[in-house]
Amino acid sequence: MTIEEFIKALESKNIHLTDKMLEQFETYYQMLDEYNKVMDLTNIIEKEQVYERHFYDSLSVCFTGIDFNNHTLCDVGSGAGFPAIPLKIVFPNMKLVVIDSLNKRMNFLAEVVKKLDLKDVTIVAKRVEDVVENYRNYFDYVTARAVARLNILLELCTPIVKVNGMFIAMKGNQGNQELIESKNAIKELDVELVNAYNENQIVNFYFNKLKETKLKYPRKFAKIKQKPL
Repeated sequence: MTIEEFIKALESKNIHLTDKMLEQFETYYQMLDEYNKVMDLTNIIEKEQVYERHFYDSLSVCFTGIDFNNHTLCDVGSGAGFPAIPLKIVFPNMKLVVIDSLNKRMNFLAEVVKKLDLKDVTIVAKRVEDVVENYRNYFDYVTARAVARLNILLELCTPIVKVNGMFIAMKGNQGNQELIESKNAIKELDVELVNAYNENQIVNFYFNKLKETKLKYPRKFAKIKQKPL
């Protein structure tokens, strides 16, 4: 996907990029390319692939019409910044928290935030289950992309979503199978699937949080992994 194709594809979704946003995306790509030579950020680094499979894919969470401006959003397991940074570029007035346990990647994202002059961004270099008490029932939106299977993600992410807030799980082709596996987790965690977005290999699930999550969740990750809901 060329930059021109990227612009047109987003316009077809009613997302119109300013010159500043385009400059930020280009700077972000250049930093990915540069830093990826000395640390493992992404296996996808060819420019047109980055614009399609990282930038466009990240923005797909708002293709259902969500405007994240003036809302709180937490991206769990953000890695090299997806979908957090593309969303922050397009929705500069949202308050963003990025959580990931890998310090090197979080140091990279801190440099990105500084270089792109992004405001209201907090970077937390910890596991989400270790900081859940700081953010329980806090965020309007929580996102996670390619972090873990859906039933595990639901337990990790639902506790930090506010009641009537939304958890958005970004999945690929395996998403529908994982959704079937997650029936018990959906019931136990008091969420409901309210929307889904499918495009090529993009599969996003939108869960509304119905009530406060039971205090016993999330469990320690070893227990979650050993016996998922």
